Amino acid sequence: MGSPEFAVPTLEALVAAGHDVVAAYCQPPRSAGRGKALRPTAVQVRAEALGIKVRSPVRLKTPDAQAEFAALEADIAVVAAYGLILPQAILDAPPFGCLNVHGSLLPRWRGAAPVQRAIMAGDEVTGVTIMQMEAGLDTGPMLLNQEVRIDRKDAGQLTDELAQIGAVAMVEVLDKLDALPLVAQPETGVTYAAKISKDEARVDWARPATELERLVQGLAPFPGAWFEVEGERVKLLGAEAVEGSGVPGMIVDNRMTIACGKGALAPRLLQRAGRSPMIIEEFLRGFPVPQGTILA
Repeated sequence: MGSPEFAVPTLEALVAAGHDVVAAYCQPPRSAGRGKALRPTAVQVRAEALGIKVRSPVRLKTPDAQAEFAALEADIAVVAAYGLILPQAILDAPPFGCLNVHGSLLPRWRGAAPVQRAIMAGDEVTGVTIMQMEAGLDTGPMLLNQEVRIDRKDAGQLTDELAQIGAVAMVEVLDKLDALPLVAQPETGVTYAAKISKDEARVDWARPATELERLVQGLAPFPGAWFEVEGERVKLLGAEAVEGSGVPGMIVDNRMTIACGKGALAPRLLQRAGRSPMIIEEFLRGFPVPQGTILA
């Protein structure tokens, strides 16, 4: 049960390990792109290529959806970024319950955006937790966790790494399921990874440059931190906090270094609307931004 690219390595690992995947549940196709054509999820595409039956109900709360799930007679459900809440009837259907691949070291960063929140908060480490699901939001007991250093990875890079680690961890848990104890999550250290809102993606130049560097890393490649220059919205997909001072939002040199509330931010990778990402030198050749310009 999963939808985005994050879940694909887990699906592939289950198949490679010889497990009988009786069905893949994912969110329904969504309209995307300029033509608004329906686009299936990454899990649907991969599952169909593997010859696995795909189901994409809009909800799991209806009696029909729950009966259909129970009729699979699956021993266990493996969940990775599915995107739908599992009602109690779904949680109870498999004899061995539902196991989740969660992209943080629980109980830190329960919720929808654990990778982004860990980067934006300046955490030095994060990881993957394999947990038994229950009705609460990522509150279930843990079977295994594995730590990963964040270093300077952006959210896309870190998500890819955690996806691979989570896939291996899930197979390990299934192999040792009878021997692994269920460990209750600590009551201390709980934080919540709220979904990224549109408002917080806009760069506020009054903030310290170190915070904005983490914001950029945490929102790259999607949805991308952004600002406006000459009325055009520009995504900032890579940046580094550097020394510098000036009016927040002002360009202070010929390399588009931007003064912040404390320090300055040097853009490394930017993207104009409808264009591919560009390194700063390429961006400035096509869109000069002179020193003294104030960014919105």
